[in-house]
Amino acid sequence: MTPPTHPEDTALAYVRASAALLDLPLEADQAARVAVYLARTADMARVLEDAPLDVADEPVALFCPAPFPEVQP
Repeated sequence: MTPPTHPEDTALAYVRASAALLDLPLEADQAARVAVYLARTADMARVLEDAPLDVADEPVALFCPAPFPEVQP
């Protein structure tokens, strides 16, 4: 078997292998959709990994949404 050369092909091969290992039935179109999001997530992770950080840099505060106001009838 020839290894995939495109990131999309690599993501699809990973999704198929993971689904088989987990005994998770995925149709071809389902696997393709999962692979698109996996490749997109990997791209976002690469951008974050490439961001230069200094010792003084701190992570942002955790986002905590305000609670919904109670509805008056």
